[in-house]
Amino acid sequence: MIMATSPDRVARELQASLGLLFRRLRQVRVVAELSQPESTALASLVRNAPATSADLARVEAISAQSMHATITALERRGFVRRIADAADGRRMLIELTDAGRAMAGRKRDARAEQFATALGEHFTAEERATLHAAAPLLERLAKAL
Repeated sequence: MIMATSPDRVARELQASLGLLFRRLRQVRVVAELSQPESTALASLVRNAPATSADLARVEAISAQSMHATITALERRGFVRRIADAADGRRMLIELTDAGRAMAGRKRDARAEQFATALGEHFTAEERATLHAAAPLLERLAKAL
């Protein structure tokens, strides 16, 4: 039986549990080669490239100056490159290099392995099925915010 739950209650419970999950994800290092801002920028570029540094800053809700510094560090390491915007030659777009895509993939794979280990060791098959069913809903919620 499904219980009627108010949006306020669900929001507060999700905020608390997802907040804890995200804090744990930030605490557990996966690829020591990247700082947290660099890792976040690479992940954002996987989803949003090519994009301007300012566009990426808006997506990640950080200052343009912070994103610029992060992109510059990633560029020095060969993970991203700047290209001229074909529609507006005055703008520079940021895109991943092959090395950047590979690094993002290693980070994603290592994180997925951490999730899989935790799910295998601490959750029943039924609980994993419930989490699997909830994943698209959480993605839809994220896009609605």
